[in-house]
Amino acid sequence: MRDAVVIGAGIAGLAAAIRLADAGASVTLVTKGIGGLQLSQGTIDILGYAPEKVGAPLEKIPAYIRSRPGHPYTHFTPAEIGEAARWSRDLLGEDLLVGDPEHNVILPTAVGALRPTALPQPSMMAGVPTHGKHYVIVGLERLKDFSALLIANNLARQTTIQGGPLQARAITVDVEIRPGEYDTNGVNHARAFDTEEARDRLVAAIKPHLREGEVVGLPAVLGLNDRDAWKDIRDKLGHEVFEIPLPPPSVPGMRLNQALTEIAKGKVRILMGAAVIDHEEKDGRLVSVTVSSAGHHKVLRASHFVLAAGGFESGALEMDSYCVVRDTVLGLPLVGTEGQLLHADFWGADQPLFLSGIAVDDQMRPIDEDGAVVLENVRAAGGCLAGATRWREKSGEGIALATALRAADSIVEALR
Repeated sequence: MRDAVVIGAGIAGLAAAIRLADAGASVTLVTKGIGGLQLSQGTIDILGYAPEKVGAPLEKIPAYIRSRPGHPYTHFTPAEIGEAARWSRDLLGEDLLVGDPEHNVILPTAVGALRPTALPQPSMMAGVPTHGKHYVIVGLERLKDFSALLIANNLARQTTIQGGPLQARAITVDVEIRPGEYDTNGVNHARAFDTEEARDRLVAAIKPHLREGEVVGLPAVLGLNDRDAWKDIRDKLGHEVFEIPLPPPSVPGMRLNQALTEIAKGKVRILMGAAVIDHEEKDGRLVSVTVSSAGHHKVLRASHFVLAAGGFESGALEMDSYCVVRDTVLGLPLVGTEGQLLHADFWGADQPLFLSGIAVDDQMRPIDEDGAVVLENVRAAGGCLAGATRWREKSGEGIALATALRAADSIVEALR
């Protein structure tokens, strides 16, 4: 029997598994598929909007959660949330994450807006809009998900962090990635730019169009496995270079996922393609989960369990045609599932449906509507938790990391 079983391989599940293993626990991580990091921007967001744009996320959190008593951040001090973000930065290293959770940086998006984030990838940092910066946004003819003209035009309507106007123009170059292929996706571009030969062809196509002092914005496909690919392109161009994340699948998100998964593989047992189909409870504790894997069923027993399977996007939370919301993994009670769950004011108030989920105590143990612990040896973390519209407030990774580390630390204390 293992010390812990972690369900889910997103950032919360991977973080919880690694934290538990580093404390000496024996851990099995089960997941029905790849986690959701590929859907992310490849950055660590703590709090980006509240609802206005946030410059100092940790400083803003106390006032923000006072009006949201069910928010996952209510279980943490700002210092604890910042420490969880720093843990991820230090774990992955400065070639994948940089920055300080005390302060957000502002980065261009794939539509030319400017968004805040706490810990970006270093390949994005030259895009921070400062005084006197002139962007040239470079489109790739065979990558259809990136409109350089749209981005440049919208950036030119923005202002720098000092308040001055941004200068931006667009160019498009044609770099063949696969022979005879005229519509190559971002992942295949990234794999090609892992090679120096493809990077040299990209540099040769761009360099004649550049003007002195311009900062080059490119789609975030500058290498998947070679984390220094963007530096090679920068050095050969002789200009600062930055990546702009694309719609999913996100290459920066894939980089984070690959790195975290490789770290986890060295520390825990991982069962991929293993969906939880049943579980056993006894005397207020979860005894085991049954997973379907490789055509047969396997019963996994453990002293403790972490539910980090995500929310609606992963199918861990589900609403049926009768507007009944349920936890599809362990059948835990949910909060915020009564009344009208959706309304027509999309850009106004939060949708109640997206605030629904699992309520927890300070140890991340699921609780019912009366505040009683449901299963003593279960913790929940990440996207399954109630109380936050993560995509709107840009808090998803911060919530995932803080709750995952608290869940793991709580289990370690219980094992002692």
